Amino acid sequence: MKFPIKRLALLGIVVMLSNAAFAADVSILNASYDVSREFYKKYNPTFVKYWKQKTGDNVTINQSHGGSSKQARAVVDGLEADVVTMNQSIDVDILAQKQLIPVNWAERLPNGSAPFSSTSIFLVRHGNPKGIRSWADLAKPGISVIIANPKTSGNGRYAYLAAWGSVIKQGGKAVQARELVGKIFANVPVLETGGRGATTTFVQREIGDVLVTFENEVGLIKQEYGADKFDLVYPPLSIVAELPVSIVDKVVDKRGTRKVAEAYLQQLYTPAAQELAAQFELRPYDAVIAKKHLATLPALKLFTVSEVFGNAQQAQTEHFKDGGVFDQLYSRK
Repeated sequence: MKFPIKRLALLGIVVMLSNAAFAADVSILNASYDVSREFYKKYNPTFVKYWKQKTGDNVTINQSHGGSSKQARAVVDGLEADVVTMNQSIDVDILAQKQLIPVNWAERLPNGSAPFSSTSIFLVRHGNPKGIRSWADLAKPGISVIIANPKTSGNGRYAYLAAWGSVIKQGGKAVQARELVGKIFANVPVLETGGRGATTTFVQREIGDVLVTFENEVGLIKQEYGADKFDLVYPPLSIVAELPVSIVDKVVDKRGTRKVAEAYLQQLYTPAAQELAAQFELRPYDAVIAKKHLATLPALKLFTVSEVFGNAQQAQTEHFKDGGVFDQLYSRK
């Protein structure tokens, strides 16, 4: 049976209007760590467009940013985040401990549910007047070091673990690592709760000789404040900072947003999102895309948390719980 072209055109318009009439408006909240905001500001519109084309639904993505551990506690305390995009696994594990997500959350997406990674590096004043090159340099007298609080920030926690591990991975003992980290934090004039706060202290308040932060924060600083004001220094040895993600099952099931929340995280593994991450100097899971960006994301000598500390939870228990090694070292100030 043949339909005239005009009738086919009219039928198409009716179908589009019908789809529009049934399009749903949905919103999700992404609770994320401090220095991820610029990436998600660019990623979110691409997902909104994808979801509209796929389902016809209009999705609004709201963001909440802060220190990673602080954000995790906020979700535990009732912040209804549909997804969490954190910078350390223990800040997702705590949601499992509180039965907001299953204990096997890391198995739901590739690479332990970490679509990207970063590492801890140094940002120094232009010309590097204090000659800072290594973790040992941060412990020297007269060096002012800006690091986020390891108790509230994954950024600061990785910096602490990187400094400690730099001793162990070079054949040193725990007592030597403890001495180095103690001296470094004795040189820290103020502990900001998150990585972005530490950046503000170093860049805007002009406090400190060196900022220890995530690699992806450096490009944003240079872009906003000028590439001629700061120098990037890669320490000889640093740490892999995995950036895990998860839906918050208890929230998405309550709000009926599981499908869109799952898709939001799955799309982070697509080539387009991985390319976007690399442009923001996040190290992509996709090895092919990572290889394309060696000029800005060079191959480095890195170690994982598990290589030195057993796993993230063991590191947390020994170093960052109340009364742990960090408290013992920093309370001396």
